[in-house]
Amino acid sequence: MAVSGNTSSADGGVSLTSKTPILGQKLYVIIAVTVIIVTVGLLLIFFLIRRNLNSKRRRTMRVKHSSGLLPLVSETINDESMERASKVSLFEKDVDEKEEIKPIVEVVVTNSGSNESGTNRSDGASSSMSAENLSNLGWGRWYGLNELEIATSNFAVENVIGEGGYGIVYRGVLRDGAVVAVKNLLNNKGQAEKEFKVEVEAIGKVRHKNLVGLIGFCADGAKRLLVYEYVDNGNLEQWLHGDVGPISPLTWDIRMRIAIGTAKGLAYLHEGLEPKVIHRDVKSSNILLDRKWNAKVSDFGLAKLLGPEKSHVTTRVMGTFGYVSPDYASTGMLNECSDVYSFGVLLMEIITGRSPVDYSRAPGEMNLVDWFKGMVASRRGEELLDPKINVQPPSRYLKRVLLVCLRCIDMDANKRPKMGQIVHMLEADDFPFRTESRPPRDTAAFRAGEDAASKAPSMD
Repeated sequence: MAVSGNTSSADGGVSLTSKTPILGQKLYVIIAVTVIIVTVGLLLIFFLIRRNLNSKRRRTMRVKHSSGLLPLVSETINDESMERASKVSLFEKDVDEKEEIKPIVEVVVTNSGSNESGTNRSDGASSSMSAENLSNLGWGRWYGLNELEIATSNFAVENVIGEGGYGIVYRGVLRDGAVVAVKNLLNNKGQAEKEFKVEVEAIGKVRHKNLVGLIGFCADGAKRLLVYEYVDNGNLEQWLHGDVGPISPLTWDIRMRIAIGTAKGLAYLHEGLEPKVIHRDVKSSNILLDRKWNAKVSDFGLAKLLGPEKSHVTTRVMGTFGYVSPDYASTGMLNECSDVYSFGVLLMEIITGRSPVDYSRAPGEMNLVDWFKGMVASRRGEELLDPKINVQPPSRYLKRVLLVCLRCIDMDANKRPKMGQIVHMLEADDFPFRTESRPPRDTAAFRAGEDAASKAPSMD
């Protein structure tokens, strides 16, 4: 006998077509709806979990341009990632460094800026540095291009505070009121990305009172920008060679403070970091000054890193005419001694108020180094002083500083003192006029400097 679809089955079970108390719906409808709800719920949970994981993985590389939100701050880099960054391809050494040293080295120098010949990259290649790579470095903060455009009034001409071969520097005010310096790198044959990489690697993690701090960066398409702390009193070149009147605001004491601060900044790069940083473009326009005349070394676009296992790197000769050491110019071998020579020229510039090369002067005075050495050899050291210095320093102190200059520009690079030793030389009251019979406790380079001082002509 057939059983109705609305009745129980013969074995006492419930038919799928039986009506249920739930809205009077049949059982198979209730089961189907339940399966659909459970499936949708599981899919939704899976989607939310996956999205949360992806969001965490990408949180340091997301920059929102249209929303106006501040970009995320990437995490502080640790020692392990610092070591890895020095080895991986993101900041590889130039191809030129792997080449053998040749008798003739191409010299690319300028009088007013640091111009390095660009590599044969197209503009599009500059976008190869992705946001993911940079955000993983953990150096500084990622800024959106729109935020920096607003900060600089769309890179207005009236906000320009500096200009060189690599880019233009603008004064900017961020949304929180902080004043910064924004360097907009010029993308000449991919040069913008090259300097971008070098500066981020060289000073991205460095914090020193005599080095300009890198606050953050921006990479948007082919655009490359660097954001620095703002130093509000111009650069040393402007104060030495600008129109400051018959009496310079840079007194002898202020000049020595600037020289010592610069030496301390370079000493930190050479001796306080691993790998050490060779600045390669030490000059007066790259020494920024604050309102208290504290020096801050800037512009690391030509810097090179030198690991502990290396005594030098071989590269194309870069720098500014008049500051480049002869040994580096002739061989292309770069190490700390190259910066020491450049600092010696800078110190001469601070003392004399003259440019390293000045074609407006008499033939024997065009080259600052040659003229300086000739004046010292002729025992006319006091005539080297900038005539705009109102109060001359004590003769004893002047002699000491002149001898430091001569040591820095020694033609034998191995006899030049280290930057840390130069700091002590400039600060010590008794050096180099020691009366003790015991030898100095410093290194061989320091002792070599003592010997050079004893052989130098007297300036009494």
